[in-house]
Amino acid sequence: MNQFLMFRLVRGIITILVAVTVTFLVLRVMPGDPTTMMLDPRMTEEARQQLLKDFGLDKDLATQYFIYLKQLFVHFDLGISFVYRSPVFDVILARLPWTLLLMGGSMIVTTSIGIPLGVNAAYHKGTLLDRFISMFSTFGIAVFIPWLGIVLLYCFGYKIPLFPIGGARTPGIEGWDHILDVAHHLILPMLTLTIINLANSVLFMRARMVDVLNEDYIRTARAKGLRERVVVWRHAVRNGMLPTVTMIGLQVGSLLGGAILTETVFAYPGIGRLIYEAVKEHDYPVLQGTFLMLAITVVVVNLVTDLIYTRLDPKITIN
Repeated sequence: MNQFLMFRLVRGIITILVAVTVTFLVLRVMPGDPTTMMLDPRMTEEARQQLLKDFGLDKDLATQYFIYLKQLFVHFDLGISFVYRSPVFDVILARLPWTLLLMGGSMIVTTSIGIPLGVNAAYHKGTLLDRFISMFSTFGIAVFIPWLGIVLLYCFGYKIPLFPIGGARTPGIEGWDHILDVAHHLILPMLTLTIINLANSVLFMRARMVDVLNEDYIRTARAKGLRERVVVWRHAVRNGMLPTVTMIGLQVGSLLGGAILTETVFAYPGIGRLIYEAVKEHDYPVLQGTFLMLAITVVVVNLVTDLIYTRLDPKITIN
C-alpha cells in the first residue's frame, strides 16, 4: 500500500507540474495584451512601462516562468490579479464555495439517480424501460451544455418564470430565507449539469451490470433460492460498483469543465464564471491560479478514488 501510495503521489506531482507549465505557456501565446485591459487609454507610455514592471510583464518569458515557480512553490503565492488588484488566492476563495455547492449537489444527484437507473436498465435489458433510459442517456451525451442551459432559462425563467434567470442569490435576504433563496437559484444550473453528467453514470452502470448479471455466481445465488432483490442489489450491484467508483472519480474532471460552461450561461458566480471573466480580461494570474486549483482537485480526487478502489478490491496492484 505504501508503494502504491508513493507511486500515485509522484505521478500526481508530475501531473500538476506539467499542468502549471502548459498553462503558463499557453496563456502567454494567447492573442491579445493584458495591458490593454489594465490601462487607461490616456495613460502615458512611461506609466504603461511602470505597470508592466510592477506585474513582471517586462521580463522575458523564461524569467517570468521561473519567478512564477519560485512564488508558487517557495512562497505559496499565486500572484496578484490584474483586474481585481488583490491576491489571486482571495479572489478564488470568494468564488470557490459557489462552485463546490453546484458540483457537490450535481454529483450527489447524479450518483443517487444514475446508479439505480443503470441497474434497472440492465435488469430489464431489451424492454421498453431499457430503451427509454438509454435514449434519455444518449440525449444527455449529445446535448451541448450552453444550449440546454439557454432552453431551461427560456422555458422556466422567462416563459414560465418559476426560477431566477441568473446569479446565485438575491441581495438583502438573510436567515432561512437566504438558504431557500440560494437553493432556488441553484436548481436550474444544477439541473443542467446533472442532465449532462447523468448519462455517463447510467450507461456505464448499465454496461457493467449486464456483464455482472450473467456471471456464474449470480446464477448460483438464484439457484439457492435467494430473493431476486437480494441477488441484484446485494450481490450484483456490489460487484458492479467497483469500476463505477473509478468512473465517479474521473467524472470530477468533466464536472469541472461542465461547471465552467454552466456558470457562464447562468451568470453563476463560481470558479467557472471567474475563468470566463479572466479569459476576457487576459488576467494571467487568475487563470494560472484557477487551473492549478482544478489540476490539484482532479489529482487528489483520483488519488482518493484509487485508494477506495484498493480498499474494495485488495487484488489491485500498481500498473
